[in-house]
Amino acid sequence: MQARVLHRDGLIIVVDKPAGIAVHAGPSGLPTLEDCFDALRFGLPRPPALAHRLDADTSGCLVLGRHPKALAKLGRLFSGRGAIKTYWAVVEGAPPAQEGVFDMPLLKVNSRDGWSVRVSSKGQPSVTRYRTLGVSDGVTWLELVPETGRTHQLRVHCHAAGCPIIADRLYGSARPDTQLHLHARAIELPLSASKPPVRVEAPPPPHMRAALLSCGWRETPSR
Repeated sequence: MQARVLHRDGLIIVVDKPAGIAVHAGPSGLPTLEDCFDALRFGLPRPPALAHRLDADTSGCLVLGRHPKALAKLGRLFSGRGAIKTYWAVVEGAPPAQEGVFDMPLLKVNSRDGWSVRVSSKGQPSVTRYRTLGVSDGVTWLELVPETGRTHQLRVHCHAAGCPIIADRLYGSARPDTQLHLHARAIELPLSASKPPVRVEAPPPPHMRAALLSCGWRETPSR
């Protein structure tokens, strides 16, 4: 886990979450990212804790608070929309315009087979800004910035707009041996009124690189 730390200071740790692992315990009983947090104490008496969540299939920037005071501050930032989250997705097809806003209320629905999220006039307000970063043969590389934090918001918004995220087994089409192409690219946190916001970026995961390269992304050589 220490090798996946992207940023560390007195308040927070930002890790590069791998795709395919849940951040906390669920009904599956499988190992989770939280199981590894003890390795991230870095001299403090207790391990850090989750400040927010990412879906199991999503990779990228995950913020941890290092102590209760930090977690309270982060809770206010995330609930008050002070945290700016930027995602990259590679989708099938293309959205209706090069850039714009998905403004669709979302409702969580329970059924015999479990739960899912759908667009519904009875749902909660849900807004995502999007921008096209590149295109290839039948796929589009999008930047997604959620202004609200609903469950599965980006996945459902893309699907409802006619451009489901590649390998989205819940809202699009599953692909054998392919992981969800959704990545928490960056997080920006105004932690101090007297200092610039902390901005952290996570490199694209290996399973997304071929699609991103085809859409025009170019990896910057490390120094």
